[in-house]
Amino acid sequence: MHALIESAYRGDESRAGWTTEADLVEGPRTSIDELRAIVQTRGNAFLLARDDDGELVACCHLQRRGDAVYFGMFAVSPARQAGGVGSAVLAEAERIAKSREASKLVMQVIEVREELISWYERRGYHRTGEKIPFPYDAQARTGPRMAGLHFVVLEKTL
Repeated sequence: MHALIESAYRGDESRAGWTTEADLVEGPRTSIDELRAIVQTRGNAFLLARDDDGELVACCHLQRRGDAVYFGMFAVSPARQAGGVGSAVLAEAERIAKSREASKLVMQVIEVREELISWYERRGYHRTGEKIPFPYDAQARTGPRMAGLHFVVLEKTL
């Protein structure tokens, strides 16, 4: 899962897909220790998608937050992007959240990622108006390639 997330977000391999952040942020997206801690914390789960050969091709993190489910670390193998895998994983995440009586699915996207935000908007998500500062301190050694980054919060009523 760690390798998939890194390949979808950072480094040269991520440039094969359209969801890369390589031009915005360098360095790791996450760590094995962070993923392990998430999995071991109550209220968190990862949804995994595999192809017919059992290869992991997509994943996302789901976390219960009050009446909502947070959707994050969404990664699709760069070689599989634009083939419907991401839409299928997002739809399944929404189905799971709804089955657990969540009222909405929420996420954070770097605001300058307009193409990605538009992809979510076409699937019924909207900007809440909330902005979250980018964690510059946590990424200080390698991190952001530009100043002024922040996240916008998107949500969809289920």
